[in-house]
Amino acid sequence: MEKQTITIYDVAREANVSMATVSRVVNGNPNVKPATRKKVLEVIERLDYRPNAVARGLASKKTTTVGVIIPDVTNMFFSSLARGIDDVATMYKYNIILANSDENNQKEVTVLNTLLAKQVDGLIFMGHELTDSIRAEFSRSKTPVVLAGSIDPDEQVGSVNIDYVAAVEEATRQLLESGNKRVALATGSLTHPINGQFRLKGYKQALEKAGVAYDESLIFENEPSYQAGLALFDKLQKVGATAVIAGDDELAVGLLDGAIDKGVKVPDDFEIITSNNTKLTEMTRPQLTSIDQPLYDIGAVAMRLLTKMMNKEEIEEKTVMLGFDILKRGSTK
Repeated sequence: MEKQTITIYDVAREANVSMATVSRVVNGNPNVKPATRKKVLEVIERLDYRPNAVARGLASKKTTTVGVIIPDVTNMFFSSLARGIDDVATMYKYNIILANSDENNQKEVTVLNTLLAKQVDGLIFMGHELTDSIRAEFSRSKTPVVLAGSIDPDEQVGSVNIDYVAAVEEATRQLLESGNKRVALATGSLTHPINGQFRLKGYKQALEKAGVAYDESLIFENEPSYQAGLALFDKLQKVGATAVIAGDDELAVGLLDGAIDKGVKVPDDFEIITSNNTKLTEMTRPQLTSIDQPLYDIGAVAMRLLTKMMNKEEIEEKTVMLGFDILKRGSTK
């Protein structure tokens, strides 16, 4: 038997009240007599009435839905951010539609348009770079957008991050100070501002302050995967690196295992600092030293910033920088 969709009309008829009264009860409007509210809620419970969010959105022109574009659902960095986004969204009674863009610039545009067609009230974008095509879509749609864990170098779009320049500078400084002459930097593509503009800048600043010459052969662009890390360790040995800063935790685990496979002792003969402090860093032996960024908070603050934009509240700062630490574990001396 097909399940009948229970409408607001059915609830009103059963409870013997007007549809406006049912609507007031559902939307938590205080102007309803307690006895009437109780009666309506009992009918809603008995008929299993679920207010249609889309219909409600049409009436109020607000679907109270937020679209979240995530490059890779399986990457712990992004899933940790998503937790923070989801918890704050729930608190402010927003529904979330999560869409996976597979780190593909073409798919990002398609996914974005799919979300906009669903009339989302706001968007949180977690991509590695803002391509011109994505920027064009953002400005055309007039929908509020916040970046979580990615950066807009032009600061046109609101974003929540840590200071990547300072974080990588500090990590590089620590590796140089523990006696490494050749520190490698292994990140994703340098066309992504987070790598090519921010991380690289921090790395170069630390070298300069330590009076060490910059050597391009120590910079590596990789997929953020375990396999890529395994394969990369050989290349690091070939260029004589004795330490590395990895832009992704899965990559760092691959590097660690690559070293172990080659009989290289970490941290005695080779040191590793990673970037995201996801729980992977504690699952390895030795555990991985990491830049600690508050991933959950980045997601939560991004969602809170978006609620302010959607409600046209006053916003002091569109680019929010949260603090970071370097957590020392067993992969550094």
